[in-house]
Order: sequence, then structure tokens, then C-alpha cells
Amino acid sequence: MITPELFFKELVLNGVSKFSGVPDSLLKSFCAYISDHADLNDHLITANEGSAIALATGQYIATGQPSLVYLQNSGIGNSINPLLSLADPMVYGIPMLLMIGWRGEPGLKDEPQHLKQGAVMEPLLHACKIPYWILSGEEKDVPKFVKKVLAFCKKNRSPVVILVKKNTFTSYVTKIVNMDKFNLLREDAISEVLKISKTSDLFVSTTGMPSRELFELREKNNESHDRDFLTVGSMGHANMIALGLAKAKPDKRVICLDGDGSSIMHLGNYTSIGQSKVSNLIHIVLNNGAHDSVGGQPTCAYDVNLPKIAKSCGYNSAFSVSDLKSIGPVFRKCEPGKGPYFFEINIKKGSRNDLGRPKNTPKENISSLIKHLRD
Repeated sequence: MITPELFFKELVLNGVSKFSGVPDSLLKSFCAYISDHADLNDHLITANEGSAIALATGQYIATGQPSLVYLQNSGIGNSINPLLSLADPMVYGIPMLLMIGWRGEPGLKDEPQHLKQGAVMEPLLHACKIPYWILSGEEKDVPKFVKKVLAFCKKNRSPVVILVKKNTFTSYVTKIVNMDKFNLLREDAISEVLKISKTSDLFVSTTGMPSRELFELREKNNESHDRDFLTVGSMGHANMIALGLAKAKPDKRVICLDGDGSSIMHLGNYTSIGQSKVSNLIHIVLNNGAHDSVGGQPTCAYDVNLPKIAKSCGYNSAFSVSDLKSIGPVFRKCEPGKGPYFFEINIKKGSRNDLGRPKNTPKENISSLIKHLRD
């Protein structure tokens, strides 16, 4: 295995000093080391992966040096457009390093949403004609590896990919202590919403912890899962799935359990929801200011006024609460037929250690929901 310190220092030694991207669980130790040791002006966690590609482009234009962009391979879709229409050698020719965590690597057990992405990772890079190297776990190979990849990148003025397998980096825990601003746990907030929701309500939950907690709460309460859509992948799109349901089923109230990181990833969705004037949608953002499912790296969500943004985008009403007792009174203001509503619930980071994962497969989940809607 490789220490994050060694790889970071080799990059800096070879002129790579600027970093950006979207956090990934396979890269969390390396990302944590960057957060602790890169200059504040040289590291930015971006809203989505494509934005990091564009940022790295601007940095190269200004400095003449490649930057490093990190991401999970599930985010490669957000990157394809700027990679092929901006940074590619046939267009502007922008050298940069893309460090990609290889979730769903063939032969390894992983979650359903990563299996197809992992299987097509190499063929996809071949199809896009993006050169790539797989990072070995041998520390002795790191200096030569970094020099080789950077030399190719600069000579060909091309983005290049460094594929990182599971357990490539040794563990590193950030020294930065971000104190929680709020005391409310996400699972308790979701539980409260479930208590005061109606049996006719439909739920759409975003990828990661919210879907896992929604599933377990249904199990705990001996409730059916047939009114829930658990968005186990496709980060940033749960609110638009909810909008699609709400528009097609105006007689049903649709409740979206979104996260701050996923909500910000495609913030333009707020304008689509507001413009739609759909009256039966409640868009709940569970805001803990962090990418909680992949390591707890910070988002900017505590520093921006999401309810004000939503209201300016056309939501009929927008609310924000920070404690359990306030959820019920605000939720009851979200009367059917008067939406769309935006409802921010400020929470703390973390989840219980024994939190499980949905036992139903994605196909079973969607089949039961479709059957419920047809019946």
C-alpha cells in the first residue's frame, strides 16, 4: 500500500500543486491528506466533477502546470463533456491528472450501483481515447510512476487517468476538526418525517445514507417499502426523479429526501423544480455540510442560504429548521396543492455504526413501487 504523504509529495515535487474534485471513499485518505497539506488557495472540493475539469483548465492556462482532479468513477459521466469538448488534444489540449477511484472493479464485491460502471471503466476510457494507468500499491514504484504519467500528460497535452483500486492507499485521518453546528441526527429527522407523513405519500431518497436509513426505518416500523424509491446511485438526480413522479401523479404527494452534497451537485435542478410549479412536491434537504457517505469531507452548504436560493428559483415556500420539535409544525405547513416546497433540515454528521444496507435489489425496489402505483 502507498502512504498518501508519499504520493502527494511526489506530485508536488513534479510541479503538481493544485487539487480539486468530488470526494470518493476509495480516495478518502488521499483527499484528507490534501485537505491538511495543500494551500487553501490550491484545493477546492467542487460541486461536481465536470466543474473540477473546468477549474483545472483555468489553472493550466494561468500557470502552465497540470492540476490533479479526483473523483469516483461513478462521476465520470459528469466529466465526459468537458473532457472531450474542452480538454481533449483535438480541442484545447489541456494536460491534467484525473485520479479515479475504481468502484465496482470486476471480480470484487460492491454495491449494485457500481457494478456496471466498474465493468465498463476501462472500455469507456478506451472509447474516449483517454490514456490511463492503474496505480500499483507498491511505494517503490511511485516516483517513476508519477514522472512517467506527467511526462506523457505534458508531451501530449492530454488529460490522463490514474485508476485507483480498493486498498491502494494506507489510512490517513484528517487533522482538521470541524465541530458539528447542530445536534439533530439524520436518521431521527427522517423518522420524524415518516411519522407525520401520510400513507399515500411517495418517497424518493438520495444515494448513500438517506436511502439506507429510510429502508431501515421502514423495517423497524414493519412498514412496506412499496412507496419508496431508493436512489442508490446517480448522485444529484433524486430531486428530478421526484419531480418526474410528482408531475405524472398529481394526486400523490411526493417527498424527496435529498442531501446537501447531492443537492448542490446539480443546483440547476432548483430552477427546473421552481419553473415546473408542481404543487405536490416537498423537497427536503438534510444538510450536514458534508459528503457523509464517502468520508465526511465538507460541502459549502452551511455557508449558503439554500432556502433563499430555492425561493428565488420559484419554489412556492421555503423553510429551514435545526431541531426535532420544529419538523412537525413546518411539515404540516406543506399542504397538498400549494407546492413546490423546499424544506431544509440542518443536522449533524455521522450515522450509527450498525447501519445496514437495503436488502432489496434496485430492480425489486422499482418493481414494487411500479406495482403500487398501478394498483
